[in-house]
Amino acid sequence: MTEVALDNRLSFTDQLLFLGQRATGQELAMQAVWVYERPIDLDGVRRFHENFGYGLFGRRIERSPLPFGRHRWVASTGPAAELAIEEPRPRTALSDWVDERVQLPLDPEWGPGWHVGVLPMTGGSTAVSLVLSHCLADGFGGLLTVVDAIKGNRRDFGYPPPRSKTRLRATATDLLETAKSAPEVARTLAVGARQGWKRRAEFFRPKGSRPDAPAVAGGEEHVVAPAITIYVDLETWDARAAALNGNTHSLAAGFAAKLAERVGRRRDSDGVVTLQIPIADRVADDTRGNAASIATACIDPAGVTTDLAGARAEIKQALTTLRENPDETLELLPLTPFIPKRAVRGGSEVVFNFSDRPVSFSNLGDIDPVVSRLDGTDADLMMLRGVDRKVSRQFLERRGGLLTVLTGRVAGKMSITVVAYRPEAENTKAELRALGAEVLAEFGLDGLIE
Repeated sequence: MTEVALDNRLSFTDQLLFLGQRATGQELAMQAVWVYERPIDLDGVRRFHENFGYGLFGRRIERSPLPFGRHRWVASTGPAAELAIEEPRPRTALSDWVDERVQLPLDPEWGPGWHVGVLPMTGGSTAVSLVLSHCLADGFGGLLTVVDAIKGNRRDFGYPPPRSKTRLRATATDLLETAKSAPEVARTLAVGARQGWKRRAEFFRPKGSRPDAPAVAGGEEHVVAPAITIYVDLETWDARAAALNGNTHSLAAGFAAKLAERVGRRRDSDGVVTLQIPIADRVADDTRGNAASIATACIDPAGVTTDLAGARAEIKQALTTLRENPDETLELLPLTPFIPKRAVRGGSEVVFNFSDRPVSFSNLGDIDPVVSRLDGTDADLMMLRGVDRKVSRQFLERRGGLLTVLTGRVAGKMSITVVAYRPEAENTKAELRALGAEVLAEFGLDGLIE
């Protein structure tokens, strides 16, 4: 019997994300933080650290030697970096430590693609941070790998070691594959020409219709946008959602919309809030790093604190639209290896339509309880967040700021992480905590805010 050769090429989506990071210098990372209100079993953490570097996170990206070739996954199993056990700090320093961990070196090509740190706190509590490159996997892929690592499952996708082919052989292989893909590329170019003509107003706006933001002091410096995590008891959360004619998803979306209203992220035309919602389509043994599509829901924040029926209907319609009318730009993905850097830099404004001041809203739903048992026992609190790294102040000002809301039901709590940046504002965590508490109160809720 002839063995089928392993196809370790990145999906077009994964290669596009990687190329986008390299072109802009900005990086997308994910972070999970476990908080134990007691000392932690370090042996359990060490087992997790040894086990995590398999499956989706037991790999790195190896570029094609061709400027227009497909990049590939190569094996990089085991710990990607040493387990860092920090000197004790007070509990009040937890939030700053979490920010520090996410700014440490992270690279899906050269490594480390992920790292783990432990913070003992002087009051007896302990926190553990796991930071991941989004190029290796998305949030759902990360959670699946966390479950495997806690259970001791080490998945092997059979990737070859780095540089297992000579440059000459790799070049020849990629040239042959590029030649085989020529008919598909030709068809895609035709589709692209039709789409480009149809959307020419978006791609070729008059220069004066989209003015650049004025230069700001310190515009090139990297900014760490303020981030907070809110914890609400699940029973309280579910009872409030039901009382407002909604469910857990629509209440979370309503919270995001109301928060967006308070920070000025509404469309100028009608005052609604545009939520961009990743919807996972990951299947069993899926080796794609990012396996999701984006649904767009437009929610009026005016009445969400008293009735969620409208928000619930809008989310349902957004999911139906995504299923029945997929984003036509996905048809252009086979052109990914041929896209010049300048086009990658500028394309995001068309795809994500920053002029609408969109909100990135991710709802992870009910998370496997195993995820919270990092050392074998349940954590008291758990925060999950997506973070943009190496983002300049000028970029954030030009795109009109940033608001990211990520929610999940884990460790007996509704965990809501908010990352926000407002143009020309002070942008402090204290201000964001106060705002988060005010919006919670508008929904008749309160909770712990870290």
